[in-house]
Amino acid sequence: MPELPEVETVRRGLLPVMEGRAILRAEVRRPDLRFPLPDRMAERLAGARVLGLRRRSKYILADLSTGETLLIHLGMSGRILVSGEMAGAFHHAHPAPEKHDHVVLDMEGGARVTFNDARRFGAMDLMATDRAEEHWLLSDIGPEPLGNSFDETYLAGRLKGRNTPIKSALLDQRLIAGLGNIYVCEVLHRAGIDPRRKAARLSAARAATLVPIIREVLAEAIEAGGSSLKDYRQTDGELGYFQHSFRVYDREGAACPAPDCGAPIHRIVQSGRSTYFCPACQR
Repeated sequence: MPELPEVETVRRGLLPVMEGRAILRAEVRRPDLRFPLPDRMAERLAGARVLGLRRRSKYILADLSTGETLLIHLGMSGRILVSGEMAGAFHHAHPAPEKHDHVVLDMEGGARVTFNDARRFGAMDLMATDRAEEHWLLSDIGPEPLGNSFDETYLAGRLKGRNTPIKSALLDQRLIAGLGNIYVCEVLHRAGIDPRRKAARLSAARAATLVPIIREVLAEAIEAGGSSLKDYRQTDGELGYFQHSFRVYDREGAACPAPDCGAPIHRIVQSGRSTYFCPACQR
């Protein structure tokens, strides 16, 4: 499932063709994705201007001139592709519709924004903008890891007393927004922390060291356009490239890249998810 860097990359790719522009035409080609799509969705979108395009955790939020906000979640296999925009002197024509193109937005300026989702685990919804944070998919999400409210004091306080493995704690969206399996594995390796260690057993000082590392890993991944392992693509169809920088994720048996280590990377399963780590230098 796309994590924060992939969703942020998609948001940034949509900014030039959506923010400040009107949706001239909306086509909704099925009644549902993971959940039923909102009533009269095409009618409510057509003619609306996108006032702002923001991200909350793994969700893209398009604030509209109608007072509503369009929520978009990519799910496991969802992709948002842009066609028809001008790039220098070249005009990219709209491709022929594909089987899994479920929602299509024709934008002012000539761009077309297409939501494609083969497995239909993605989601879209419309809600009142002034109550967007109360939406059931957003209301319990913790602070953004790149925001000011996420700091060393906050994280140390939230980890205190938690009897779950630190890997599981960092994946809890109620604790931190947007982190997923890939980036938590990478963060814990850089921090030298065993993913099996109980969160409550981390000292406040050691828990505090996670904050800058989380921000560093996410910033590097965003700069690389995210990680493409299966279905994820940027809005222009290009792959992300952070997977080429993985230190442990999906590298079982490879040598640990930490200085003076070289021990083989191990894979275990925690809560049904693969965890990659170096037992020699993560303690």
